[in-house]
Amino acid sequence: PERTITIDDPEFAPDVPRTSGRPEYETFIDVSPDESLACSIPGEEDLYSINYTSGTTGRPKGVMYTHRGSYLNALSEIVVQRLDASSVFLWTLPLFHCNGWCFPWALTGAGSRHVLLRRVDPALVWRLVAAEGVTHFNGAPTVLIMLVNDGAAPPERLPRALRIATGGAPPSPTLLAQWERIGAEITHIYGLTETYGPHTHCDWHPEWHGLDLEVRARLRARQGVANLVACELRVVDTAMHDVPADGETMGEVVMRGNNVMAGYFDDPEATAQAFRGGWFHSGDVAVMHPDGYIELRDRKKDIIISGGENISTIEVEQAIAQHPDVLEVAVIAVPDAKWGEVPKAFVVAKEGRCPTADDIVAHCRRLLAHFKCPKAVEFGPLPKTSTGKVQKFVLREREWSGHEKRIH
Repeated sequence: PERTITIDDPEFAPDVPRTSGRPEYETFIDVSPDESLACSIPGEEDLYSINYTSGTTGRPKGVMYTHRGSYLNALSEIVVQRLDASSVFLWTLPLFHCNGWCFPWALTGAGSRHVLLRRVDPALVWRLVAAEGVTHFNGAPTVLIMLVNDGAAPPERLPRALRIATGGAPPSPTLLAQWERIGAEITHIYGLTETYGPHTHCDWHPEWHGLDLEVRARLRARQGVANLVACELRVVDTAMHDVPADGETMGEVVMRGNNVMAGYFDDPEATAQAFRGGWFHSGDVAVMHPDGYIELRDRKKDIIISGGENISTIEVEQAIAQHPDVLEVAVIAVPDAKWGEVPKAFVVAKEGRCPTADDIVAHCRRLLAHFKCPKAVEFGPLPKTSTGKVQKFVLREREWSGHEKRIH
């Protein structure tokens, strides 16, 4: 007879139809047929899964993953994150997001222990870090901001080393410094759904240990170098020439190699557009530093062009994040009759704090060229994806409604 498994969350139990029996998983297995299921080993380039982009920039696209790409990226994570049989990994990163950055296979392959969460609850996270001896977890900067600013966060250095990988948006030096003070080591990784998650990592240099805390934090905030399986990573101009490695000249990040997708499912036009010139075009703007490390400046779509000058929203966000009353911030371009576009900041204040727009602007004017400072500040929650990434396109659509996008 046909058997059906219903998997439900206790939180939604009232909405799930009650069934008779509701056997335990082990009981279900015991009464199942003994014959083995048919199984075949596919070719390494065969399609493994289709993962949809998060929709931070528009309509999600189906990204085709292969067995080879997933396997190799998992091997890379074992090496980069130093996973072994003593590692205890707390799942603050959603398993559905880029297949958990390939960590399910990396952890299992290394013999590490998984500690699963239904949701990110700061008090529970800190309790598990202590009780389970957690050594690793991953998450977007939004998650790290929430955890380190929670009342349950440890006031002193952690007794056991904690390694954290973060990606999704460049973490501010302020955030990195907060975590370093409690003894956590953060590795900034960079990638997209199209690269199985991490494509680069900010590899730490021993000679950086003696540097000032803020300097170390700024070095950690860079996106780094291609991981050991990623093969090729460049920052190029519009003619596909490498930009100078001067830390100043901006270009687009392009990649190719083992952990780049096979293409977009049922969308040959989008695939061809993404792989122009034989390289995957990320849509991210970065600089190349003399030491070979890349540093993101912005998404192409997020760069603000005000009176002919380029303004990096990331630079403005990182300045605002240094304000002691700010928990989180997003900056976008908004229409302006004189300059075409100007920066606007959307700020989430820390609990119990009440900064004003004038406070934020005055703070920025001490750190940035005045033309880069926000011309408007709005306080309130930010729209986010299920993985905690800020949906700037939602803010843009609201601010540009009824306006024609013009660049002066």
